[in-house]
Amino acid sequence: MRLVVQRSKESSVTVDKKIVGKINFGLVVLVGFTHTDTLDDIKHLAKKLVNLRIFDDENKVMNKSLLDVNGSILSISQFTLYADTKKGNRPSYVNSMKASDASHLYDLFNEELKKYNVEVQTGIFQADMLVNINNDGPVTIILES
Repeated sequence: MRLVVQRSKESSVTVDKKIVGKINFGLVVLVGFTHTDTLDDIKHLAKKLVNLRIFDDENKVMNKSLLDVNGSILSISQFTLYADTKKGNRPSYVNSMKASDASHLYDLFNEELKKYNVEVQTGIFQADMLVNINNDGPVTIILES
């Protein structure tokens, strides 16, 4: 499981010219799954994500978590996070979990995040999405299980 995490001020996701998910402050999380991912990976990364200390404290030091600052999450499924670009110029996606399995794990991941009393907004799995990310900092972190 791979997450690309971006600290954000106001981000949204649009499908068919309609906003389907929006946050005012928090984290935008691009979520990808590979064949070996399990519920344990989901639980581990959900806990890591909400406790990741990447928000500024009163001294402008990244020392606070999403839970500390009462932020939200915009969760976006993204199979391209497992692109293999070693050969040629066209990425291979053989390392990405097939959509039917990944969809289920993506739903479980978002439900796990909600157990931490965090607002979770999402895109639509397998939709053609336009993601507007207002990256704060910029701060971008990659988490893997």
